[in-house]
Amino acid sequence: MEQTLLSRINELARKKKTTGLTPEEQAEQKKLYAYYLGEIRQQFSATLDNVSVEEADGTVVPFKEAFKKKD
Repeated sequence: MEQTLLSRINELARKKKTTGLTPEEQAEQKKLYAYYLGEIRQQFSATLDNVSVEEADGTVVPFKEAFKKKD
């Protein structure tokens, strides 16, 4: 994620605490938060793609496969 976006998110958060935000700034903050959370989720998912779990029988399976919901 770009440092400029993080700086803007922090700037809006500080302004919200001190003087409040205009409706335009609130919309911008909501959009930036959504983008930020999407990036975090994507990074977390990529991390889980590289994690493996050793089952009780000794087999090693990818994390996402080991914890799939069973119907």
